[in-house]
Amino acid sequence: MLNIVLHEPEIPANTGNIGRTCVAANARLHLIEPLGFRINEKSLKRAGLDYWDKLDVMVYDNYEDFLYKNQGANIYMATTKARKIYTEVVYEPDSYIMFGKESAGIPEEILIKHPDNAIRIPMIGDIRSLNLGNSVAIVLYEALRQNGFKSMNLKGELHNLKWS
Repeated sequence: MLNIVLHEPEIPANTGNIGRTCVAANARLHLIEPLGFRINEKSLKRAGLDYWDKLDVMVYDNYEDFLYKNQGANIYMATTKARKIYTEVVYEPDSYIMFGKESAGIPEEILIKHPDNAIRIPMIGDIRSLNLGNSVAIVLYEALRQNGFKSMNLKGELHNLKWS
């Protein structure tokens, strides 16, 4: 199972959307406190629609608690500061992909210890970053693609008509 890690997320709607994406991708969501919202906040669950109760979610007191409870985890760290592009790494089926808080990203004190696992999404011009939910979806679905979309529904069907 792939793992999405949010380090101190601030915006409940982003986390709710990411939770919904995790349910669709059969990925576990890890939230590292402090959070910028309460886990039972209405806007969080509204963004996740009726999927929040299906979400496999873990909450940690801090980054050290996360590391302690996930020893040996292969963690990729998404940051605009990385040298590698997210498509240049090989994601194992149980990889952890970490994203930082919306206002500041993953702290550089963490990134500096993991230069080979830092990844970025290329952008043009002086755009600072993408929306957190979009960034998670881009990288998560690349990891799923690399793993053959295992256990996912690959056949699309119309509701009322049939494809020819």
